[in-house]
Amino acid sequence: MKKSDLQDQLVMRQVDVSEMEQFYDLLNYVFQITNHDIQEIGSEFLKEQKRPLLSLCEVIGWFDQDKLVSQLMIYPFHVNIHGVIYAMGGITGVGTYPEYAGHGLIHTLMREALRRMKEMGQCVSYLYPYSIPFYRKQGWEIISDHIKYKIRDTQLPKLFDVPGRTARVDWDHPDKERIYELFSARTHAAMIRGHLAWDERFRWERHELSLAIYYNEDKLPSGYLCYKVEEEMFHVREMVYLDNEAHQGLWNFIHAHFSMVYHVKGTIYTNEQLAFYFHDGEIEQRISPNYMARIVDVEQFLMKYAFHQTAYCELVLRIQDPMADWNQGTFFVRIEAGRVISIQRDENLNADVEMDIQTFTTMMFSYRSPAYLHSIDRIQASLQWIDQLEQIIPDAQPWFADYF
Repeated sequence: MKKSDLQDQLVMRQVDVSEMEQFYDLLNYVFQITNHDIQEIGSEFLKEQKRPLLSLCEVIGWFDQDKLVSQLMIYPFHVNIHGVIYAMGGITGVGTYPEYAGHGLIHTLMREALRRMKEMGQCVSYLYPYSIPFYRKQGWEIISDHIKYKIRDTQLPKLFDVPGRTARVDWDHPDKERIYELFSARTHAAMIRGHLAWDERFRWERHELSLAIYYNEDKLPSGYLCYKVEEEMFHVREMVYLDNEAHQGLWNFIHAHFSMVYHVKGTIYTNEQLAFYFHDGEIEQRISPNYMARIVDVEQFLMKYAFHQTAYCELVLRIQDPMADWNQGTFFVRIEAGRVISIQRDENLNADVEMDIQTFTTMMFSYRSPAYLHSIDRIQASLQWIDQLEQIIPDAQPWFADYF
């Protein structure tokens, strides 16, 4: 059967809250949540965790009569991109029953998701990829990494001399969110966490974790640590700090568990140089791609983007984006004092710089530099224009610790 023939027999529409059971069943099937998993976590707990999402999020699917056979979900989030807050559509729950696979259902849902995100003003989108090649075909690209590390107890740093103290507090202590709010406001690519984002970040292990907060000499909170200790292992789930003193204070707290653990395990992000920070930097580390992103609306994205404050240029930019025709084309962009003051479409102009939407995304997020992308033939431009892009695009590396 041809792709178009099957789609003619199906209906694509919004998934209703009343169809939550079907959404849940498809999610379980695609992500292989076993009966053992359900027994461990609890069937009703899983359902209750996902139930509110159908009313808070956009959920679209393909239906074979009344049966949901393919779906995706769009979360309403916000992220910080070089100091500017952008509405972000978080894609998750993507799946199709195998007997309906190979007919372009997800591809069509992704097109519809892009259209809806554009209408909602979500000019960027993030997702965690189960297949990087698949999502690259849809226009997403890698924009962040994570590093999983393992440290022996004998490699822990010696105690730092800090004036403050670390206190163990209840999980819902408000200082945790206050610290993260200050941190995310100055951290490129970070999630701006509302209640939904906080719930998603720790949804599956909240009941297992403890919380410690570092308070400086003035009793102001400046760092926190989400962690658990089990089987002689200290697990760092999230460490956020506003200054080096808080960083040192939190490592002092981990060091205080020296007699209880043999190893410390955790995850950091590539702008945190943990190995260099330690006296004994020969620690075990494994780097992997983390999240992918996509610019949903090029014009809307550029009008908000914060180039270097001294940036001034006139650029003819050609973007290839077969999934979103509103991005496909040639743009004449004028930048003054680090901000775009006008964008005009003109297909008659010769492009100064040309690339696909994936490359444009990873470049504007500063995950990879224009010079590097040009060197691997992902950007078509003269060396003079590559040098210009290097000068006007900020170089802050992305940091993203969330999961949804």
